[in-house]
Amino acid sequence: MIHVVGHTAVDHISKVHHLPEPNKSTHITDRQVFFGGGAANIAAGIATLGEQVTLHSCVGDDFSGSAYEKWMDGLGIRRQFFEVPGTHTPTAFMFTDDAGSQMTFFEWGASAAFATAEAPALPLVHMATADPEFNCRVAEKSEFVSFDPGQDVFWYTKEQLDSILANTDLLFANQHEVKQMCATLGVTKEALVDSVTLAVFTMSGDGSRLYADGKEHFVPAVPVTLCDPTGAGDAYRSGFLSAYVRGHSPLDCCRVGTVTASYVVEHAGCQTHLPTWTQMLERYRKHFGTLEPVPAQG
Repeated sequence: MIHVVGHTAVDHISKVHHLPEPNKSTHITDRQVFFGGGAANIAAGIATLGEQVTLHSCVGDDFSGSAYEKWMDGLGIRRQFFEVPGTHTPTAFMFTDDAGSQMTFFEWGASAAFATAEAPALPLVHMATADPEFNCRVAEKSEFVSFDPGQDVFWYTKEQLDSILANTDLLFANQHEVKQMCATLGVTKEALVDSVTLAVFTMSGDGSRLYADGKEHFVPAVPVTLCDPTGAGDAYRSGFLSAYVRGHSPLDCCRVGTVTASYVVEHAGCQTHLPTWTQMLERYRKHFGTLEPVPAQG
C-alpha cells in the first residue's frame, strides 16, 4: 500500500500566448476544468497503474457527492479525508504560455485544516504539496518517506526543510525547486543530494537525473507530442512509486516514471490520460527495452 499526503484540488487550466508582467494582462486562448491536486494526481496515477493507494487529503463540503468523488470511487482510491464544512475543496488556477512556462494561483480552502490535523504514522508515504508543518510531522512518524516540496517549496523555512530532509529517504524535485531548497538551506546541490538516500531531479523535456549510491544517472525524456505539461511531474512520481513497490531498481523506477509522464502530457488535464501498467510497458519497451518483472519475495 502506498500512502499519498497532500492536496486534492479542482484545476482550472488556461493557455495564454505569454505570461503577463505585473499590472499587465494577457488573453486566455483556452480554459478547461479538470480533477487535480498534486497528491490526488499521484494517487490516481498509482491506482491506474494497478497499485493500492490511500490518499490523505482535505476537502470542503462541496466534495461529497461530486463528480470528483465518483471518479475516485471508480479508480479504487482509498481515502482518509479531513472534511471541512463551510470551505471549498482547494482550487488551482494554472496558466501555461506558448513556451511551456507556467504560473499558478492556488486557493487552499479546506487544506488549511492540515495545520492542526493529527499526522498519521505510515509505512510508506509520499508527501506532495501540503502544509509544511503537517508534512514534517508525517515524516517524523513514518517509516519510508518520499518527499516532493512542489510549488510550495517557497513556504518551507530552513528549519522545516532540515527537519523533513532528516527523515526523507527519497527526494523528488524539479530544477526550480532544487535551486530554491539550496537557497533556503544555504547548501550546494551536492550537499542536498547527500542528505537523502535517493534523489530524483526532473528537468521537464530534458529528462531527469537519479542520484543513488554516490552515482548520478541520466534518464532521457520520452519524445511525444506535447499538449499540456501540467501534471507531468505527478505522473512521474506515480510511475516511480508504483515500480518501486514492485521491487524494481531506482533507475528502472525513473524510466517507468518517465514513460508514465509521457502519456499525461499528450492531453490536457492531470488525470485524463493516465496509463495502465500494460500500456506503460508497451511504450517502455519501445524506448528502454524490456522491463523484466521482479520475482516475488518469500
